[in-house]
Amino acid sequence: MEKKSKDPRKKDVVIPPKKPKLTKAERRALQEKQRAAKGVKPTGDSGQKVQKTAGDPGSKQKQASGDLISGLGRHQIAPDAADIFTSKAIKLFSHLPQYKPLENVTSCGVTVKPMTKVSQAANLHPAILELGIKYADGSIRGANARCKAMMMAFKAVIRGYETPKDKTLSFDLDQKIKPIFQHLTNCRPHSVSMGNAITFIKMTIANLSRDVKEDEAKDILCEQIDEYVKERITFADEVIAEYAVSKIQNGDVILVYGRSEAVELLLYEQARKGGIDSFRVIVVDSRPLMEGRAMLERLSKRGIQCSYILLNSLSYVFKEVTKVFIGAAALMSDGSVVSRVGTAGVALMAARTCNVPVLCCCETYKISAHVQLESITRNELGNPDDLAVTADNTYGSILGDWRTTPNLKLLNIVYDLTPAEHISGIITELGILPPTSVAVILREMYPQDNNESDFR
Repeated sequence: MEKKSKDPRKKDVVIPPKKPKLTKAERRALQEKQRAAKGVKPTGDSGQKVQKTAGDPGSKQKQASGDLISGLGRHQIAPDAADIFTSKAIKLFSHLPQYKPLENVTSCGVTVKPMTKVSQAANLHPAILELGIKYADGSIRGANARCKAMMMAFKAVIRGYETPKDKTLSFDLDQKIKPIFQHLTNCRPHSVSMGNAITFIKMTIANLSRDVKEDEAKDILCEQIDEYVKERITFADEVIAEYAVSKIQNGDVILVYGRSEAVELLLYEQARKGGIDSFRVIVVDSRPLMEGRAMLERLSKRGIQCSYILLNSLSYVFKEVTKVFIGAAALMSDGSVVSRVGTAGVALMAARTCNVPVLCCCETYKISAHVQLESITRNELGNPDDLAVTADNTYGSILGDWRTTPNLKLLNIVYDLTPAEHISGIITELGILPPTSVAVILREMYPQDNNESDFR
């Protein structure tokens, strides 16, 4: 028999076994062990590092970096609290960005989130940093208010912009906008209206001629921003109010939920044309934000007849309601409406149970090309502590200890989705149309996208 020659180049390949998956506690213990081996001792669970030798130049460099962060007025996130919020996440909504508490805001008005680098934050305009804080702490709420504030902040950025040498304004300014918008999104997830406004700004910058001088280009951009706010928001709400008033008759009992600028304006218009005694308003409100109180206060100052109830009393007043007006945070291409949580329940009871027409007031700049079928895939999570606070702004005995209570989790959803079949009509600045015609508006507004073959 012939002996087979062994090829010396072929060696036995040894496949190492897969490493076992470690739990979160085991990974943390392993990290602590590695830090101890490197001569670094941890200070609590915050993960901050302190060198043993105070004279080490590396420690001075880290201290200088820390001074830079504190000098910027960073929104410092308590790691323990952040871990608790993550561990208390509802599994069905775990894919959404979890709420993280922001603390220690200084007066200089700068915020830096964990996903935002210090160097990036240092290069951002002060108006953007201040706006980020207002987004994060809820000082600015509502799709229109957030979009207006963002556009005014971008005007400040454009006014203070200077084109670097060997670069064009249109290209460099477009690159500057990306980290700005990302920073605002880090502070709070952006709305559909903000996304559409950013698209408008980027298109306006891209259409600038290279022959235009820098000062003239800045003036053009600022004028375009002012025109956008005036036409797509301010003027649009006035036109919506005129269209909506045509649907109100003398003696109508109108139900509104929360607070909407467009709905509020149409009620003012009806009071001006038909008189304050020609209709009555029922303001429905819900925790935790209680936005209906602001609506109630404004309507009462105008002398409009109002009633105020909470969402859980809704079924008792629908016998006298003749029309329901709701606002919108976004309008999907299939006619469904994204609005503050609770709107879907109001529309469902009005349309299905009581056969009351539901009219949605929405500006066209809030229309999205996307289709959304439910409120789980895309949504926003608010502060769970807002649910724990009772009417006297104190924590209840049980909810106050929700962080340490096992098997107790709080879920504060910001938006919900109202299906198109529960909406009788959508009132825009282009007129009153059925929900099925939203796709037609999209084709008319963005003809350049009609030839695209991808589904959005």
